Amino acid sequence: MKNYVTTSSLNIFMVLPKVELHRHLEGSLRIETMLDISREHGITVPRNIMRLSDLVQIQDEEPYTFANFLEKFKTLRLFYRSPEVIERVTREAVEDAARDNIRYMELRFTPVALSRAERFPLQDVVDWVCESANKAAEKFGITVKLIASVNRHESLELAEQVAWIASNSLDKGIVALDIAGNEAEFSGKPFAPIFREAKESGLKITVHAGEWAGAENVREAIEVLGADRIGHGVRVIEDETVVAMTKERGTCFEVCVTSNHQSGVTPTLKEHPLRKMIEAGLNTTINTDDPSISRISLSSEFQMVHDQLGISLDMLKKQTMNAVNAAFVSDEERERLVKDFKKGLE
Repeated sequence: MKNYVTTSSLNIFMVLPKVELHRHLEGSLRIETMLDISREHGITVPRNIMRLSDLVQIQDEEPYTFANFLEKFKTLRLFYRSPEVIERVTREAVEDAARDNIRYMELRFTPVALSRAERFPLQDVVDWVCESANKAAEKFGITVKLIASVNRHESLELAEQVAWIASNSLDKGIVALDIAGNEAEFSGKPFAPIFREAKESGLKITVHAGEWAGAENVREAIEVLGADRIGHGVRVIEDETVVAMTKERGTCFEVCVTSNHQSGVTPTLKEHPLRKMIEAGLNTTINTDDPSISRISLSSEFQMVHDQLGISLDMLKKQTMNAVNAAFVSDEERERLVKDFKKGLE
């Protein structure tokens, strides 16, 4: 696959003010930072950038499969060895987004994954991420909200703890609860009471669905888990009734084209259903998912979608406004964002 990050024609997409609704902190680590952490904490990984890259980033010659994509996270989980590390990777994720002219970002993170290497208390992990993200947002001139994520394959007890901490961290910048993981083998239904309570507490809900399983999971995410937005959701196109339901509701889809290709959801970039989703009148947005793993930026993703799927510059701007209108913010803040982005996209 061509690496779009370094092409000269990227400039036009970099100058566009952008919104990112679906970016995982754990998939946003810089290679150089990982090398620093490995030296400081004695982590057994290759000390050569190219060899380390093989372990934590998708390479052109690798199989593009769900299993291979998730394999990268096994190495990434080794690096969260101190509060300073977690604060650093959060700060750098925000800085990298700001450098890409992302003006508004919702950064999701998985407290359980960040806590596991050193058994940090979940509350502490959440506090470290919140504090670092808020400081970095102010420093780099970007608006950042946070989404706490849980995994389908992990226990309800852990999910309940994360949901409780998140609902008590609304004043620290957390705006939503997310569930991710292997949707093909683990149903989201057991988590429904937790997500219902989270929503009642004031959190918004976004759900990974319709990526590695079919359109029925999109319906389940909305009707059972109360999803306000759908992470990925590209297989919604397989069922006309679910397409009609999500169109009627105006459900926002957080689409991640390169990630979907690299994880085996679509055999080629050109066959990605984003264009079909747009033509069907669905409320779509463009996002990176895990920019470090995929070796992309949001600007390069815009370029790729333009080049490979024939999405016009005007439609790309429309995708950005869709994201503004789907952001998990107050009505007052949305009004300000809409005004700012309309002016910036003229």
